[in-house]
Amino acid sequence: MFKRILVPLDGSALAEQAIPTAGRIARATGGSVVLLRVIIPPIEYGYGSSTLYSPFNIAEQALHDDLEEATQYLERVATSSYLAGVKTEVVAETGSAAAMIFSVTEEKNIDLIVMCTHGETGLKRWVLGSVAQKVARHAPVPVLVLHQHTTIAGPHPYLERPLRVLVPLDGSALAKAALQPAAQLVAALATPGQGAIHLVRAVKCDTLPGEVLDPVTKEHLLHNAKTYLASVSGHVREGIAAELKLAVTWSVALDTDAADAIIGVAENGEDAEGAGAFGGCNFIALATHGRGGLQRWTMGSVAERVLAGTTLPVFIVRPQPAAIEQAMNQEEARQTGVQV
Repeated sequence: MFKRILVPLDGSALAEQAIPTAGRIARATGGSVVLLRVIIPPIEYGYGSSTLYSPFNIAEQALHDDLEEATQYLERVATSSYLAGVKTEVVAETGSAAAMIFSVTEEKNIDLIVMCTHGETGLKRWVLGSVAQKVARHAPVPVLVLHQHTTIAGPHPYLERPLRVLVPLDGSALAKAALQPAAQLVAALATPGQGAIHLVRAVKCDTLPGEVLDPVTKEHLLHNAKTYLASVSGHVREGIAAELKLAVTWSVALDTDAADAIIGVAENGEDAEGAGAFGGCNFIALATHGRGGLQRWTMGSVAERVLAGTTLPVFIVRPQPAAIEQAMNQEEARQTGVQV
């Protein structure tokens, strides 16, 4: 469960849209929030004795003043009604923004970063620009990426309709590594209402434009996917879902484009093959692959395109080393034909 939540802010109202969500999570888990503002130091050009300074060079006193101003800004933000009753700490630092976010994450024992994106969809633009991209790629803890037009922390809890997270699965241990953190997050965000997990297996149909998948092949693909999802959903229902009192549903998305299929299920509730219409999801949870974060995903470019293409919030989870090792063993066994 998420107890230490970091919200990096750049002084914009858009970045502050992450605060209601962070406050709701902290309140539900009994956790605390750390608000961070990083002041960029003077930029140096050249090297050695010929080093030149930017014409916008900030003098030492000016930098000190900026840090004081940043602290005052954070203290004002900390009085937000969304953080009422939540233990909140403010941190103003100077240095490289992404590096300081990682440093504070380690120093303050952060277990979740909440940030807001900028623009029409996903990673096209960020409130903190390339800084947020670096955080999403390399953060050592889960990152909840919010979109400016989509909220999962409105004024009314999810009492009438469950708050639902979609977890795409591709059959790997790495993809399943997102299940437990996603369940914990949706339970916290839904409190005191109902939370739910929707599992989707996106099956890509390799057909040429205009071609129709033959019925035998289609039935085989659907049968395998449904068998897999029925098994996984059963384990989830008996485990983390039972513990957190979450509903569990699943569906198979059969499409020529797996990323589009996942987005369609998440945003519109499209469900041609599976558990029936369910009204869409509130956010998507994806597991990253290996040390490279977004550079490699459990489902390769599919997951990266989901993050870039959806208007929904995306929860990015970095699997633990044990899950990565298990996935590597599975892949090796698949290539050699050895049963693991």
